[in-house]
Amino acid sequence: MKGYLRADGRKGIRNVLLVTYLVECAHHVARTIVTRADSDNIQLIGFPGCYPNDYSLKIMEQLCTHPNVGGVVIVSLGCEGFNREHLNKTISESGRPVSTFVIQESGGTRQTVEAGLQAVSEIQREIATAPMVDMEVEELVVGTICGGSDGTSGISANPAVGSCFDMLVDRGAACIFEETGELIGCEQIMADRAVTPELGREIIEAVQKAENYYRVMGYGSFAPGNAEGGLTTQEEKSMGAYAKSGASQIHGMIKPGDIPPRGGLYLMDVVPDGDPLFGFPNISDSAEIVEMIASGAHIILFTTGRGSVVGSAISPVIKVCANPETYRKMADDMDIDAGKVIEGRAAVTGVGEEIYQLVCSVAGGEKTKSEALGHQEFVLTYKQFEPIGPACLPRR
Repeated sequence: MKGYLRADGRKGIRNVLLVTYLVECAHHVARTIVTRADSDNIQLIGFPGCYPNDYSLKIMEQLCTHPNVGGVVIVSLGCEGFNREHLNKTISESGRPVSTFVIQESGGTRQTVEAGLQAVSEIQREIATAPMVDMEVEELVVGTICGGSDGTSGISANPAVGSCFDMLVDRGAACIFEETGELIGCEQIMADRAVTPELGREIIEAVQKAENYYRVMGYGSFAPGNAEGGLTTQEEKSMGAYAKSGASQIHGMIKPGDIPPRGGLYLMDVVPDGDPLFGFPNISDSAEIVEMIASGAHIILFTTGRGSVVGSAISPVIKVCANPETYRKMADDMDIDAGKVIEGRAAVTGVGEEIYQLVCSVAGGEKTKSEALGHQEFVLTYKQFEPIGPACLPRR
């Protein structure tokens, strides 16, 4: 496969130009620029909040310098708390072209849109010359989440993704699984797979933190849709979610925006540190996807039994459907029919190999179903995290 070589040495599988708004007040202007530019590789992301937040700044920095991103246009209202100067500087220092527009200083909506379109055109021409070089599987970062789980998820799609993860890890890729709030009860099993006892203790503490967070919020990760789909307990859902991790040793634990330092399997702790301040850890699947992309994921494997249509900005989403009935109803949105396992038409490892081959094809430029349909969902909210400790990362 070929990848776009970036100045920091990382390689991307897409060459996206981001238009980024820094407060909801600038959302319409940024969206108008993207709509009028009318190009698949010009994508919209943004942060709606008005007061500053270290987490949102870190995530936005990581997204705007993601290897799949070639250049950025920033749209600010002007009086929000987001540190636009710092973001602009980070992007520029990464070697990417960037232009920043402040609506209050640029003449309002119409003039900012016109100036933004001009900048988009100039950056498009520049990133079109990005060098393409050979790229190996070991250079990929792949994340996975589940959304809309049902009684089939834990016995078809999730273990098939786990099988694919084992193949990727064996070939040197970095793989990320997450949802510590949906892994309650599996903490000791994961700790036993950790490469060091110290990492094992960090994993246990992360899941305990998630359990406490959900208890304080008065709501767990077990949703009505899960019950309607045949799941009966949180434990049942947790074991299904756990199956996505495969059987490899767990090499490290990261938090949103942390980049895996080398290949291996990583658990992402998505539950905020400290006292609950900002509501549920993730208000939608799209928020979880964004956090894994911020940690460098080139591709996301999204498992679903109930069905989902989401994709994402920046990185392609491969949807693996657990339920054969759901697949038949929503085939236009699903990339992989893992329901073959349920109906005895394939083994888990066979579907895992199918997912692995599609990962390689998508990395080589093939569009996923969500990409072809134009899905570019994006959600970024408020959170807070402490830096990870040395026990969380693999030893050299």
